Amino acid sequence: MLRKNYYILSDGILKRKENTLYFVNNKGKKPIPINKIYSIYAYGQITFSSQVMSLLAKKGIPIHFFNYYGFYNGSYYPRETLLSGDLLVRQAEYYLNQSKRLELAKLFVEGAANNILKVLSYYKIENNVNEILKELTKTNKITEIMNVEGRIMSEYYSKFDEILPEEFKMEGRSRQPPKNMINSLISFGNSMMYSTVLTEIYNTQLNPTISYLHEPFERRFSLSLDLSEIFKPIFVDRLIFYLVNKRMITKKDFNQDLNCCLLNDSGRNKFIKEYNKRLKKTIKHKDLNKKVSYQRLIRLEAYKLKKHILGIKKYNPFVIWW
Repeated sequence: MLRKNYYILSDGILKRKENTLYFVNNKGKKPIPINKIYSIYAYGQITFSSQVMSLLAKKGIPIHFFNYYGFYNGSYYPRETLLSGDLLVRQAEYYLNQSKRLELAKLFVEGAANNILKVLSYYKIENNVNEILKELTKTNKITEIMNVEGRIMSEYYSKFDEILPEEFKMEGRSRQPPKNMINSLISFGNSMMYSTVLTEIYNTQLNPTISYLHEPFERRFSLSLDLSEIFKPIFVDRLIFYLVNKRMITKKDFNQDLNCCLLNDSGRNKFIKEYNKRLKKTIKHKDLNKKVSYQRLIRLEAYKLKKHILGIKKYNPFVIWW
């Protein structure tokens, strides 16, 4: 049975009866058969019992929570079932070994930069990303790599105004809170990408708390941040350009005040609908010679990283070819 992502967009209660979940709100009671769920994204205030958590854990289903503004709050990450002591030891070794960690950190930045170049090339926009990327060869510290990555992103974001209509001008990146409509879309989309990548990591033997570009910290799955860098330009940013330039999302889809701009219910629903459609979209994989979904591409990237860490095959970051 094909499993899919479920998005809960309103306040309510998750209840369990045998092997079926029910979402109950003021509109009624909706059954969600457990065997059809791949992961859950909760955007409303959700109440659920330990029985629900037990069933989600048993079936290996993560649930990601977002606050009222649509920003990622945290995840219920079921106990890992795909355990590998050997891989865990190797992951830690790659973090502790400076040269091995630097190699992977640089590869994540290269992958992200090359996907950024693909996006800008599609819109025929001249840029200096390649010139900045060349400086990666001179770096010997994670902080230096992060500096190069930050400058690449700054150059990239400076080009958004050449792609978007006048009313969606970016005027610099702002995060907490986002100051305008385009920053709001980027923050919302990046939160979704982070949780999507986390779900795919859960379905591998990789430990999501051991990372290489971003520093591992308590209370965050930093490997998800590493892999998200590769996919944000081609999943999130291209979706934003599509939604805005096709006028599928307009000014009416935002709530704005003096210091903050956030997607309203209508805007969130539109973005989530198109994001999920994009995850399910398939392309013919040039190496596997078969069709795979966009979401599957993320899992395949995690597998590639695993093979690198185990010494099976050198990791080459995913770069879009279509």
